[in-house]
Amino acid sequence: MQVTKVDLEDDKIVLQINGGFKGGKKWYQGVQIGMGGGTAPISNDTNSTNAPGGTSIAVLFHKPLEPVKAAEIKKLLAPVLDFERHSVTEIYSETLPPETQKAIKEKRVLVGMDREQVIMAMGRPQHKSREIKDGLETEDWVFGTPPGKITFVTFNGSKVIKVKDSYAGLGTQVADPPVVR
Repeated sequence: MQVTKVDLEDDKIVLQINGGFKGGKKWYQGVQIGMGGGTAPISNDTNSTNAPGGTSIAVLFHKPLEPVKAAEIKKLLAPVLDFERHSVTEIYSETLPPETQKAIKEKRVLVGMDREQVIMAMGRPQHKSREIKDGLETEDWVFGTPPGKITFVTFNGSKVIKVKDSYAGLGTQVADPPVVR
């Protein structure tokens, strides 16, 4: 959601959300019908999209508008809009156990994480491979490129069962991490 326009009028402030509802679209331009798993728009207008339109929110003061700060407007709109949250991912990450949150912030993978948590911690893998060995189906995700640290993450189903960090130089085989004594 995005506030796309703010109008200051005599006794109110009007916020247009996602272009407002005056975007020239007709109510039926976002409607689709279907049967058997397929859908089609009922509008034949090829210039329109089926994306939902926006709306407007008006803060009515019932008196001439006096100088007001953005923070005050945010406070007035707090029951309707949450200006503190930034993404679904951030909201989701706050529900995770503290040790998982810490690992994600440190860009580390823990055994027991799911795929979404690994992506939050490490991003998308450079390589994926699947294999079935002794009746166990696993999927390996590889992060990093030589020279440097390479992280191998092994999944069984949707959960991490093994994490291994190795190091590779230019033109060398992947080696186990150096031992610090």
